[in-house]
Amino acid sequence: MYSFLLTLHSLVRWFVLAGLLFAIYRSYRGWLLKRPFTKLDEQVRWIIATIAHVQLVFGLWLYFISPIVSYFLHNFKDAVHNRQIRFFGMEHITMMLIAIVLITIGSAKAKRKVTDMEKFKTMAIWFTIALLVILSSIPWSFSPLISRPLIRPF
Repeated sequence: MYSFLLTLHSLVRWFVLAGLLFAIYRSYRGWLLKRPFTKLDEQVRWIIATIAHVQLVFGLWLYFISPIVSYFLHNFKDAVHNRQIRFFGMEHITMMLIAIVLITIGSAKAKRKVTDMEKFKTMAIWFTIALLVILSSIPWSFSPLISRPLIRPF
């Protein structure tokens, strides 16, 4: 179960990133070019929030069954000094929860805005900040600090 969920979580990350990049593109495009907020823009806003929340569920589920996190929680005094264990036990989950909160707030605020420009601007700002948080907290394969494969096979 752990391996399957880890692979699924790794795969869904790409949907979150692609969806967020598309939502940010649409937001800045609409905001800067003064475009109307279309049904597609509304769907993009809703879909990225939904995909992010699905990823959150997978991540939390993974967090509670992970042997790395279990070790971190049961051996906190020693584990907190080990970069890789601390990253998955504390840093990754904290930053990703912050990113999900940013996406949720951005989506909710944009939904309630009256004008199209306000909707686009709100999405652009909140989603961009969330993307930066996410990019800083993914265990990239090229990272010198924490390295995991870009794609995990099933």
